[in-house]
Amino acid sequence: MTDADRSPSPAVARTLTILETMVTSDEDLTLTALAKKANVPLATCASIVYTLEQRGYAARRVVGRSHFWRPTMTLYGLATQLVRKTDLSTVAQPQLRRLADTMAMPVHIGVLTGASVVYVAKAATPGFIQFDTYPGKVAPYNLTALGKAIAAHLPEAELRPLLAQRAEGKGPKGRPLSEQEFLAELALVRKRGYALEDQEEQADIACVAAPFFDATGRVGGAVGVTGFAKDLSGRNRKTAQTELVELGRIISRELGAPA
Repeated sequence: MTDADRSPSPAVARTLTILETMVTSDEDLTLTALAKKANVPLATCASIVYTLEQRGYAARRVVGRSHFWRPTMTLYGLATQLVRKTDLSTVAQPQLRRLADTMAMPVHIGVLTGASVVYVAKAATPGFIQFDTYPGKVAPYNLTALGKAIAAHLPEAELRPLLAQRAEGKGPKGRPLSEQEFLAELALVRKRGYALEDQEEQADIACVAAPFFDATGRVGGAVGVTGFAKDLSGRNRKTAQTELVELGRIISRELGAPA
């Protein structure tokens, strides 16, 4: 008996498994490959995929006599609407503003969507220099402190598919770590309560971030400070670490996380 068979609605469980398999796959899949990878009977998989195609959630690419399936951006549209409804920009806004003013660096809130972090809120700082970290920005999860702070607290079943989707950054430290090294870094994040990014996504840019949790106790996102690597070091980094861990606790309480 599979997990889908034990579900209150096996049909829904299999549909979600098909979607998740397509989204996390590095390549388009034939129907046979998709059914095997998702552990769903071929006939059932075909019915689900054809329905997803009718609803705009899946598309096929025909090569000769083979059909290759992939998810569409319709899923992203749904996720974007959900992010907008979850108005994290208003959560702990005074504290975001205070920390941005204290550090003289922007403070962000990010959530995980697939293998990417989406910036959903920002407390900016005045001045001529503005970091390219606007609400709506999308970045590979493994190249940001926000993404690492979230990934460190994901259940293994959700983290495992992401490990194969680690991107290479443009900074001098942008080469992806080995899987073992990355898992060790996430374990350190869990232990100390915050994550660091130092010139991985972009040269000269660093970030510190801490996670926050929702009413179910699951990691809901992360809050972070971004600055020039030369500025976000020493005493400034220690201040950011302490303040962000506390801010993560405040946001968690605002979201109703268990004590």
